[in-house]
Amino acid sequence: MSDDQNRNSLEEVLRAVAQEVGRSIERISEIDLDELARNAGVDPDQAREWFDGASQWLRIQVERVETTTFEDEGEGEPATVVADDPLDRAAPHPLDLPTAEQGVALAALDSGRWSLEPGTGTFAVRGEGPAPQDALGLARELRVRDWVDADGRLTAAGRHALERWLTAAQRA
Repeated sequence: MSDDQNRNSLEEVLRAVAQEVGRSIERISEIDLDELARNAGVDPDQAREWFDGASQWLRIQVERVETTTFEDEGEGEPATVVADDPLDRAAPHPLDLPTAEQGVALAALDSGRWSLEPGTGTFAVRGEGPAPQDALGLARELRVRDWVDADGRLTAAGRHALERWLTAAQRA
């Protein structure tokens, strides 16, 4: 089989898949979302809003595949299809930006100046510097946001929160 035949075959397969995804979206849109949401314990309005956004994004992707020409960009290199990232404009939820007290705690935990005793809300201060004002409340806030694990260490989410806090502090 020649390269042109392979390319045409691939194009046909991709278009068929895109059309089937489009038909599936239409079938799913006929489902009673309110009943499903209530059974799942989710607000029906939020579920409908999420579903509408997801189905709109999928429709856009299907249309792109259906209208894309798959020409080689260079010899031996396959064509690339660039899709928009649906989350490229997503920002962290406002609660994900640590307060000043939370940011100081994350930085102190990261540097080792403070430690959080495993399974407790007790901060141990090493070296100089003040202890937190509301240690129990602060420890709970850090754990609820999943910034600190049960052993008192920063999680990946905690490190990212610390980075966002430091970036915001530099801009201010």
